[in-house]
Amino acid sequence: TFKKRCKSSGINAEYGGRSLLLGFRQPFKPRLLCACSGVPRTHPCNFGPAHFGDDAFFIVENEKRSVIGIADGVGGWRRYDVDPSKFTRSLMNNCERIARSTTTDVLNPVGLLQRAYEQMMHLKSPLLGSCTACIVVMDKEKKEVSAANLGDSGFMVVRGDVVVYQSQEQQHYFNTPYQLSISNDRLGVIQDRPSDADTTTISIQKGDLIVMATDGLFDNMFQQQIVERLKIIDRYAPTYETLKQAADKLAADARNLAMDEDYMSPFAMKAQHYGLNFRGGKLDDITVLLASVVNCWEEEDT
Repeated sequence: TFKKRCKSSGINAEYGGRSLLLGFRQPFKPRLLCACSGVPRTHPCNFGPAHFGDDAFFIVENEKRSVIGIADGVGGWRRYDVDPSKFTRSLMNNCERIARSTTTDVLNPVGLLQRAYEQMMHLKSPLLGSCTACIVVMDKEKKEVSAANLGDSGFMVVRGDVVVYQSQEQQHYFNTPYQLSISNDRLGVIQDRPSDADTTTISIQKGDLIVMATDGLFDNMFQQQIVERLKIIDRYAPTYETLKQAADKLAADARNLAMDEDYMSPFAMKAQHYGLNFRGGKLDDITVLLASVVNCWEEEDT
C-alpha cells in the first residue's frame, strides 16, 4: 500500500543468501495527516462521513500529492424547496474522484474545481444550488501548497505560534460571498466562476499546521483564539488523536460562541463596519479540517 511504501526507509540487498538493510536518511517528503470535526447548524444528527449540515469536505492522499477541500452550501435555496447540501456534497465528491484519478505531475486547484463544477453542469438533471469552496493541493516533490479559495470558507497555515498565511474572504457585499451556482437561469442568483477564486502558492515545512474551515469557524473565532487551541498538538510528533481533539475543540468552541448574544464576534465586527447594529456570534454549520505536515518516511500514527 501507499502507506507501507512511505514507511520504507532503506534498500534491501541480497548477499550470501541473507537480506541486508543498507540504511540511509531519506530526504524530507511531506504528506498531510488529517482530522476533521464539525457541528451542524440545526439537527445534531445532520452529518455523515464527509459532511456536516450543508458543509462538505474531502481528503485525498497519493504518492504525488495530498489534496483537501471544503465547501459551504448557501442555505437560502431552502426558500425554493432545494436542499443545498446535495450541491456541496456532489461538488466535493467530484473533486475527490478527479483528484484520486489524476496521474499528472501537476494538479492545479482552480482546474480541479473547474472540472468538478463542469461535471455538475453537464448532468442531464443538474442539481440546483450554490456554495463557496476552498481547495488546497500539496505537491510532495516541490514541498509547497497551492490553493484556490472562492468565497468565505478558507484556510490558515500556522508555523509554531505564527500564522504565516491566511486566505482572504471574497464578498460581493456584506454576508454575500462569491459562490459557484447552478440556477437554471433563476433571477437574482449569484453565479461566480472557479477562475474567480483567490489563488496562492506557499512553501511548507515539517510541523506546519493547515486549518481549513467554513465560515462557521472564522465568523465566530479570531485568529489568535484558533492558534491557542492548536497548542495541544506536538508539531513534530503529531497524532491523529491530538489533531482530532483540537478539531473537536475548535468546532465546539465556535458553536458555543455562535450562541453567545453578547459576544463581539468577527462577524459582528464586520456587520458594524457596514453600519449594522449587530452583536453576538453567527449560528451556522461548522466544519474544521486540520492537517499536519509530516514526513512521509517516518512512522506516523494515523
